[in-house]
Amino acid sequence: MTNPSGPGDGRLDPSLSVIMSERRRLINLAYRLLGSLADAEDVVQETYARWYAMSRQRQEAVESPGGWLTTVASRICLDLLGSARARRERYVGEWIPEPLPEPAEWIGGRPGGATADPADRVTLDESVSMAFLVVLDSMTPAERVAFVLHDVFRYSFTEVAEIVGRTPAACRQLASSARRRIRDAQAPATPVARRAGIVRDFKQAWEAKDIDALIGLLAPDAVATGDGGGFVGAVPHPVEGAEQIARFFMDRASAVPSVTVRECTVNGQPGLVARQDGVTMSVMAFDIADDRITHIWAVLNPDKLRPWVTG
Repeated sequence: MTNPSGPGDGRLDPSLSVIMSERRRLINLAYRLLGSLADAEDVVQETYARWYAMSRQRQEAVESPGGWLTTVASRICLDLLGSARARRERYVGEWIPEPLPEPAEWIGGRPGGATADPADRVTLDESVSMAFLVVLDSMTPAERVAFVLHDVFRYSFTEVAEIVGRTPAACRQLASSARRRIRDAQAPATPVARRAGIVRDFKQAWEAKDIDALIGLLAPDAVATGDGGGFVGAVPHPVEGAEQIARFFMDRASAVPSVTVRECTVNGQPGLVARQDGVTMSVMAFDIADDRITHIWAVLNPDKLRPWVTG
């Protein structure tokens, strides 16, 4: 296949320094397809392993090495997505995509500072927001791959068809179905500064144990979901309703009084990180509509907090 115009174009020298220039794009792709930075890194490593397993002659025969790498990485992701449903059935509690950090404090609704490893390998835009990834996770593997490759990375349906093993027309239908899912789940956009202010108000109300203020910040039908992965305590099912969520957070504040909460960037959006004695205990992402919090995703699984161990 030919690679769309972009950083992956042109002949790719098999030397490590040049082939690694494709790493950023492949990590961006694999993270969106899998919702896990750790799994994305594994996919890219496997992709490189397959490239280097070929003879120099076979490498030189590849018309578009960037396209070859993308095809292989996408197919590995497609296989992983196919087996993910069985793995999720064995997962303890709710599953939430792995949150990505950015080492910036939200001041006046604007992120500052430089993005550090490992999140610097993923471009933080709306296609990696937690709300977006949760919708992606509800799709079939083929829908997700077709949508991400076409709508996010701008591959043609002919190219997508080569990867997913279906006709271009079928891939067009898959992407259209995925697009409807995104549209149906998408809330009206809230300016970043306003989102940051609402998250900050939530933090302050939580710290002040002001339950009325918390209830006022939450939509009546808000949902809070926790992911402990069976490693740490988390409510096995989502908590629904503004009052129920507010009481839950009040109970948590009383149960662990030594936790400190900081504003941070989670997948490119204002969020919160809770730490105890310098150890990250949970990372919270928020979805907001009409100036009310509609969903809170709290990741407590330590395996998913690997990028958050410092800071």
